[in-house]
Amino acid sequence: MKAFDNFEIWWVTGAQLLYGGDAVVAVDAHSKEMVEGLNESGNIPVKVVYKGTANSSKEVEAVMKAANNEEKCIGIITWMHTFSPAKMWIHGLQALKKPLLHFHTQYNAEIPWDTMDMDFMNLNQSAHGDREFGHICAHLRKPRKVVSGYWKDEKAQKQIAVWARVAAAWADAQDMRILRFGDQMNNVAVTDGDKVEAEVRLGYHVDYYPVSSLMEYYKQVTDAEADALVEEYKKLYTIKIDESGEEVYWEKVKNAAKAEIAIRRVLKDEGAKGFTTNFDDLGGADINDPHFLGFDQIPGLASQRLMAEGYGFGAEGDWKSAALYRTVWFMSQGLPSGCSFLEDYTLNFDGENSAILQSHMLEICPLIATNKPRLEVHFLGIGIRKSQTARLVFDSKVGNGVTATVIDLGNRFRLIVNDVKCIAPKPLPKLPVANALWIPMPNFEIGTETWILAGGTHHSCFSYDLTPEYWADYAEIAGIEMVHIDKDTTVESFKKELRFNEVYYMLNKALQ
Repeated sequence: MKAFDNFEIWWVTGAQLLYGGDAVVAVDAHSKEMVEGLNESGNIPVKVVYKGTANSSKEVEAVMKAANNEEKCIGIITWMHTFSPAKMWIHGLQALKKPLLHFHTQYNAEIPWDTMDMDFMNLNQSAHGDREFGHICAHLRKPRKVVSGYWKDEKAQKQIAVWARVAAAWADAQDMRILRFGDQMNNVAVTDGDKVEAEVRLGYHVDYYPVSSLMEYYKQVTDAEADALVEEYKKLYTIKIDESGEEVYWEKVKNAAKAEIAIRRVLKDEGAKGFTTNFDDLGGADINDPHFLGFDQIPGLASQRLMAEGYGFGAEGDWKSAALYRTVWFMSQGLPSGCSFLEDYTLNFDGENSAILQSHMLEICPLIATNKPRLEVHFLGIGIRKSQTARLVFDSKVGNGVTATVIDLGNRFRLIVNDVKCIAPKPLPKLPVANALWIPMPNFEIGTETWILAGGTHHSCFSYDLTPEYWADYAEIAGIEMVHIDKDTTVESFKKELRFNEVYYMLNKALQ
């Protein structure tokens, strides 16, 4: 939640001077009370700042341009207390570069039937003032979220809170730098994509970072620093020494600690918010060389712990997943159940409970663990370096969640969202990895068929706390396509949606 403290949302009330100065004073007083009420509700994680009434085209344009130039401001909430002529909003809305939420509400909850007069009617005109504003937003094709409801109601406040979290994560992404330690896994399509268009559309910047440069950090890590981090591991995790033996166990755990320290220092020094790794590029040469300098295996424990801190991560060079995970984590701050990067591992056919085992070689975030993670060391025989290596092992929580991925279709990015139900897995005595087991909605067959039809990746970013509403808001702000697979999805309707979307985006691109 602390990162949200650096942000604010501006509230701008639409009005005009037609009804006289007394009306403007009343509008101003009501607006201040409403903003204070939202802040005091505890439901909205970002502070709402009242920026006054906008009574003319110049005032609207001025506040919108000011919002663009204020780094703290992550978005605008507009509300039309009185009838605010929409033409005066044109230039301001054209200038606005920040996310927009239109709140259709009213100061008073009920109509004062016995006392309502023309003065009251002139002052309380949200019923048609907001429609006038909505019309001009539609005319300008202005992306925005519309929330309708009484400002004191928790339901409306929580809708604003969702948008606030998404707007904060969007602001975070606009200076997000992802470092790729090594390249993508050879010949894998979904981990690649147009990095230039990603920066244009989604805000984040992706750079290659030589593993040889990372190794310069690695060799500067002292034994004392690594030993201190190992002591922290002992406090946080269950120590489980298996077939490797105690000597090898502590050697590998210490190596993992050195890798974590080195990667964290690179990320901080480079101002990066995420990273990728590749098990074909781990630094150094022959691990048996006495002068060897490099990771003894993929830095799984480091990736797990850095994800828990909020760094984006993608395996096999998957920079889109690394950026998306950072956004998932950022939106989720202060929420209780956790999130992680995950990969579709293997299938379990069991009738109505047919499910997909989610895991990866090592890199699953402990925020989703249902129990205290075990720190284990086991052999990993994949990549250029086959060696014993440390990792956190756990099962994920049982419950409902949402997983998402972004793919590059050449002419656009598509966000694919799937509701899933996490169920309890059986023990995996010979596969010591962190894992989750889920049934994609609406069931295994339709969930997997539609994900594949949409071009969904084998990597995704999962959260117990986020809902499809978050992703709908994200796609609206980003201006990208979103498809949602839920309990009501059918293959036939989903195919039609994909075809309609294809036509829409082709025509949209042709008209630009």
